[in-house]
Amino acid sequence: MLILRSRNLSHPHIAHGFFGRQGGVSEGIYTSLNCGPGSGDERAKVIENRRRAMEAFGGTPLVTLYQIHSANVVAVRTPWEIGENPQADAMVTNLPGIALGILTADCAPVLFADAEAGVIAAAHAGWKGALEGVIAATVDAMERLGAARRRIAAAVGPCISQANYEVDSDFRAEFLRADSANARFFVPNDRAGHFRFDLESYAAFRLDDAGIADVETFSACTYARKDDFYSFRRATHLGEKDYGRELSAITLRK
Repeated sequence: MLILRSRNLSHPHIAHGFFGRQGGVSEGIYTSLNCGPGSGDERAKVIENRRRAMEAFGGTPLVTLYQIHSANVVAVRTPWEIGENPQADAMVTNLPGIALGILTADCAPVLFADAEAGVIAAAHAGWKGALEGVIAATVDAMERLGAARRRIAAAVGPCISQANYEVDSDFRAEFLRADSANARFFVPNDRAGHFRFDLESYAAFRLDDAGIADVETFSACTYARKDDFYSFRRATHLGEKDYGRELSAITLRK
């Protein structure tokens, strides 16, 4: 099982991990650790994959969201079952024994912790949610639970790299309307009227802009590393009908 862990979230009272696609029971295009109940994979296999992933956390209950590419953040007070997922793109909690999980397949998962305050969070930062402010909203929600942004550490997990993220001029224009300085996250592509967007760097910038000084990134491309990660864009280019989702999760130890 592939699990990436960041230095800045490694703490005796916190367990976290950015899981790859290895070590599960799913087959075919979902091989193997597909943790996304929103995929067309067999539900029983997805549940088993999630259980296997949580073995790395000592069997901690896992909650995930019905992700909608928004800036919506929910505070988690108790675990919920698959099918009861709130529509949001980030979660915060100060309760031990609940794993906050984000599902991705090219978008950027972001895990947060203020270890001193005992407050954690997880966010799904696709381009739209990142642009709309999901990262800043997550930090604000952490502060409402007692975190201090000067102490918050954050890690941006595996996502699609700039080299493999081609976008059109309308996409770029939306970012420039929000802030002309966003031009630095785009480079021209060989195809006329197209660019390549650096999602990881943009997510890291939004963290810095929110006052988070301790930020780690992995530069692990979900598109390029087909044996390690699922990728929506790669599946689309291959003409596959669906794709799996990798899990990124964080929990406070009891």
